[in-house]
Amino acid sequence: MVKETKKAETTAAAATEGLGRIGTTVKEGVVGSLKGINEIEAEIVSLVRNTVSSALRVTGDIAGEGINVTKEVVKGAISATEEVGTGLILSTKSVAKGIIMGVSDMGGDIGTFASQTVKGAVKGASEIGADVALVARRAVDGVIEATKEVGGNVPEVARVAVGSAIETAGAIGSTALKAVKDMLVGVVEGVRDVANAAMVKGEEKTSAVKPKPTPPGKK
Repeated sequence: MVKETKKAETTAAAATEGLGRIGTTVKEGVVGSLKGINEIEAEIVSLVRNTVSSALRVTGDIAGEGINVTKEVVKGAISATEEVGTGLILSTKSVAKGIIMGVSDMGGDIGTFASQTVKGAVKGASEIGADVALVARRAVDGVIEATKEVGGNVPEVARVAVGSAIETAGAIGSTALKAVKDMLVGVVEGVRDVANAAMVKGEEKTSAVKPKPTPPGKK
């Protein structure tokens, strides 16, 4: 009886250890994949940023040719995912981020290019039968992230990007419009809340370091 009990305990311990190994294996695999995804996204951002800034530098007409450059970049990214058969949702954020950062490098108007980038992504997603709502969200996220990094007006750019996504979805159809609205609900408000919280925090820090008033009669 004692031997049977010990055997059962040993079996249970071995099973637990085996499950632990399975969990560790999956964890390590996921971590490796996520690191790989992050590296891929960083490469796409860098590629698009450099391509956009170089193209704008050559044309010298940021306001005019910049829109055409943006359209061509978005079209190229969508064509790439069509050829590979996947990756549009993954790459959209990085492409949008790269465009805004490239435009910012050349002193372009971020709001204008944010609008064009999101419109191009949503329209392109519809044309190839991709998930329009998810692509819209990824494009808006990329635009907002880039705007934060370059020190732009995040709430305003978020408002423009979301408005452009909804406008383009409306032109596609009522189903796309509803899906995009549902996906983007709260984005602008969320950005504003973060910005307001950061502002309050900054004011608190400023108040904390205000110099103490000098008592009367002392210099």
